[in-house]
Amino acid sequence: MKITREVKTGVLAILGIILFIFGFNYLKGENILSSSRVFFTEYSNVEGLVVSTPVTISGLPVGKVLDITFKEDGSGKLIVKLLVDSDFEFSVNSRAELYETGLIGGKAIAIMPAFDGAEVAQNGAYLKSGKKAGLTDLVNQRLTPLQEKIEVMMVSADGVLQNLNEVFDEKTKANLKKSIEELSYTMASFKETSSTLNKLMIDNQQNIDTVLTNARIISGNLSKVTKSLADSNLDETIKSLESTLNSFNGVLSDMQNGQGSIGKLLKDEALYDNLEAASKELEELLRDIKLHPNRYRRILSKKEIPYQDNIEETK
Repeated sequence: MKITREVKTGVLAILGIILFIFGFNYLKGENILSSSRVFFTEYSNVEGLVVSTPVTISGLPVGKVLDITFKEDGSGKLIVKLLVDSDFEFSVNSRAELYETGLIGGKAIAIMPAFDGAEVAQNGAYLKSGKKAGLTDLVNQRLTPLQEKIEVMMVSADGVLQNLNEVFDEKTKANLKKSIEELSYTMASFKETSSTLNKLMIDNQQNIDTVLTNARIISGNLSKVTKSLADSNLDETIKSLESTLNSFNGVLSDMQNGQGSIGKLLKDEALYDNLEAASKELEELLRDIKLHPNRYRRILSKKEIPYQDNIEETK
């Protein structure tokens, strides 16, 4: 069977179209003969992320970023198209996390697979987005509060310097200079006094040694006296004194309770009344002797004199 020229031309055209489609998709990073899958995710900011940036799962490159476009709802968010060449299956709840690839910048996307038993992510599925803080972000987080504190400290330091300039006017500077000069004179005088004191100590070194020797002798004597007191029968003396005090306390207690002669004298009311009555009678007797001495002559006389009433007294 002879193939006509038209058939050959049609086959060549079809092959050319197929090759063009394959080459175009290959140049775009899509291999139509492989089992690639496409996923989508959205971010509010993808600074540093470019097309063909690697896509990894657990650190293993499994694809790349195909396209970055704005979302059509006017929100300003970005839709990122991801190509995954691996057959590795993960849940639709997996997360596409944006992270820094190094110190000098650059971003990549890591798919954080979820194995929660949910539906497996299929071609064209939307994955949850996330952002991992990189070294730059961490440094900025640390430096921003520090920068604010430094600025506040600089403002405070500027205020302090301004206040110092206001305080240290010409008069204050002159007074401060004068005070420093007086302090220098004082230090010089103190140095001279110290030298004089050193000379005095050197000149009287022998007397000082004598005083120290005497003090040492007095200390030794005092130690001996203390030892003598310690060795004496001081405990027995204290015990004897305590016994005497206890006996005296007993006597005082008996007197307080009305026991003994002195206690009865202090506490017995009848005895007190008798003594008071006897005192009154003795007082009356002495008064009668003074008023009527004739009555008591025969008591005082050696001769026996009959008792006679004093006529004058009876009158």
